[in-house]
Amino acid sequence: MEYAIEALDLTKYYGGFLAVDYINFGVKKGEIFGFLGPNGAGKTTTIRMLTGLTPPSDGTAKIFGHDIQTETFLAKKDMGIVPEYSNVYDDLSAWDNLMFTGELYRVPKAKREKRGKELLELFGLYGRKKEKVKGFSKGMKRRLTIAMGLINDPKILFLDEPTSGLDVQSALLIKGVIRELIGRGVTIFLTTHNIEEANIWCDRVAIIQKGHILATDTPEVLKKTTQSVQSVEVSFATSLKNGTGKLLKDLEKIAAVDKVTKEGHKFKLYTAEPSAVLPSLYEFSRAKRLKILSVNTLGPSLEDVFVKLTGIKIKPEDGNLE
Repeated sequence: MEYAIEALDLTKYYGGFLAVDYINFGVKKGEIFGFLGPNGAGKTTTIRMLTGLTPPSDGTAKIFGHDIQTETFLAKKDMGIVPEYSNVYDDLSAWDNLMFTGELYRVPKAKREKRGKELLELFGLYGRKKEKVKGFSKGMKRRLTIAMGLINDPKILFLDEPTSGLDVQSALLIKGVIRELIGRGVTIFLTTHNIEEANIWCDRVAIIQKGHILATDTPEVLKKTTQSVQSVEVSFATSLKNGTGKLLKDLEKIAAVDKVTKEGHKFKLYTAEPSAVLPSLYEFSRAKRLKILSVNTLGPSLEDVFVKLTGIKIKPEDGNLE
């Protein structure tokens, strides 16, 4: 099989520090491939090697079979790159940023002008195309950065943390564009530390930590490797007179419950035996005079897979990896 993207023993040292440790994977044509890991795991270093921005210390990166180091133009001509941080020129207008990027990719003048108009309209920036980017918000700059990555109508798009720190409107707009690209068969390499983002979008996911790839497969197959991580999710309609702290401790005392967490207004009871927990939970609610509003049994999530493989803690407020 000829992969759209292929990493063969890809390695990067910074001095004596091994940032990426002889990793191997292939990305199929037309799939969205997630690179999931916490900050500092080696995600950005990997994407920089795959796109030719950083030479590997060892190993090879190929794009549609072309070595990124020895066949750079052939490897890059169908590639779009959206870095984690906006790479726009603040003293140029949105239009000039797009046209400059188009020239770098050797897009003919007529084509880049037509494409530039389409992209600025798509991202809601056409009305401000002549304004200098220094006056744009973070979300607007991010949208422009993605438009610049699409100016050459790439067959492969590298997206590094595309929605990190964005306002809701910009994040939704970017997700809509990703959905449209998927429909057109564009291969997308997505690096993210947002578990839910990876779970929703990706055909396959590689989990990386400290430069090592720990697992690579579809989200659903990865979830099946941790069937022991199951849970019962419950919410109560009754107001809690003594707060949630005591209730958490009391729920942990239910037989077969290993751990309890609070997520919004719901409590998640982790257990290897949901069927044993349910009757005890109903008995518990009656004894405590707590009216159950909803109850669900849940299989393992992609978050559970990551935690079990790496031990990394999840920040409860946003689902991101610490």
